[in-house]
Amino acid sequence: MNVIHKTDEAIGFLPLPNDAGKPITVIGTDAIRAGFDETCLQQAINSRLAPGVTDVVLNPDGHAGYGAPIGCVMVSPTHIYPGPVGVDIKCSMSLLQMDIPEDAIADKRTRRAIIDAIVERTPTGAGRGQRSVKKSRHVDRDLGVKAVTQGASQEVCEALGIPFAWAGRCEDSTHTGHDGTYDALANRLEKILAEGRIKNFVEKIGQLGSYGGGNHFGECEITRIADRPSMRETADVFGLRDGHVSFLSHCGSRGFGNILAMAQFKDLEKKFETWSTPYPAGDKKLVYAPLGTPEANAYLDDLALGSNFATVNHMLINALVLEAFQEVLPGTMGNLVYFISHNIAREEIVHGNKAWVHRKGATRAVPGGHFSLHGTPFAATGHPILLPGNPRDGSVVMVAQGGAERTAWSVNHGAGRQMGRKHAARTLDQKTVDAGLDAADILTNCRKYPIDEAPDAYKNFPEVLRSVESAGLATTVARLQARFVIKDSAEADD
Repeated sequence: MNVIHKTDEAIGFLPLPNDAGKPITVIGTDAIRAGFDETCLQQAINSRLAPGVTDVVLNPDGHAGYGAPIGCVMVSPTHIYPGPVGVDIKCSMSLLQMDIPEDAIADKRTRRAIIDAIVERTPTGAGRGQRSVKKSRHVDRDLGVKAVTQGASQEVCEALGIPFAWAGRCEDSTHTGHDGTYDALANRLEKILAEGRIKNFVEKIGQLGSYGGGNHFGECEITRIADRPSMRETADVFGLRDGHVSFLSHCGSRGFGNILAMAQFKDLEKKFETWSTPYPAGDKKLVYAPLGTPEANAYLDDLALGSNFATVNHMLINALVLEAFQEVLPGTMGNLVYFISHNIAREEIVHGNKAWVHRKGATRAVPGGHFSLHGTPFAATGHPILLPGNPRDGSVVMVAQGGAERTAWSVNHGAGRQMGRKHAARTLDQKTVDAGLDAADILTNCRKYPIDEAPDAYKNFPEVLRSVESAGLATTVARLQARFVIKDSAEADD
């Protein structure tokens, strides 16, 4: 049985078998550490012992995932791993801050009208795209090619009615291929389409501007800025407005990214069989490619294509949500606070060296003064960190502290599940879940709130936040209080 050793209130380590190298850093209070199951811990060990991996961090939202735990960070200077990115490439969070005060949506009829206006523009459901809603944005094949090969470029943004200024509020507004060029992506996409790997490209491109199913959502919030002078100043830089309406979105690269990711697993599994290479810990989900090989280049190109889709998807959703608010409340203005991923691999500087940081259900957390933020609006403060909790307990906007260096400049991506979907469906009571949201005056577009997405299916969010702050990783800038939720009960993309 694997045992976590406590070193501080919210920091511990998980040693490797026979002390075979640098142990796994574990973030979490006593209550959080007690909730990690053996599968999650073993996956963390398997990931750390995989070829080329130098660091693994297990965050407080950690739970068993696809090869590596969801809620982990994995660092390698020499290898790329699809599993610790996942099958929903660049699943992300974005936050839109509007200028309307909370009183403007106090009336349930107003909120219901906004919900209706949103779902007429941004469909939910695993297979649904823009063609399934009345007030969609049409994305044809040519524009789709530009979106996945350019990301949120000025040309793509203007074609879709997205304010181009929002691109400056993205962790990454665009991704290039393995060699740093867009030509590599154009060539890779041409090859993929010629091979018939994506047989329904136009249909998948038509999912731009949609949430999908499962744990993806859109959530109308009231922004509550922390009552501390330093946090009020940071909130001002972020563009947050106390007591005003904001909108939080969670989604990724939809069917397009899923096809790319699943095909990469199959490609690498075939290579492993051809090479007679053993899988790390016997787990096919931990396939890898050494950097610089054709296999690694192909994966990095597919990762970039999926990431560009996810970026444009979020930007378009935010533009459509703002349009929906303007339909119901004319004159509403809104600006993007930030867009940040939690399923991605990025080349970064870790402990003074270049390495690929794989974040699977983990979020970048870089404080003010860090060189990587030079030239951004957040150079002095650190960038916004968007952490969803649940409608009942709210969500937060945080900012990194210097202690995040020990976690490869990363924090958790939210609360993290404590119940599997089937377990939640068997254990939780539908009437109780719906009554809880009703009592909190939180509306939804669902006739019944998806039981497997109920707040109690997730870990204790206040305890998760206490872990992050006690470990010195990040500080809360603002809390987000839910007023309504856009969600679907279809199977999750990730």
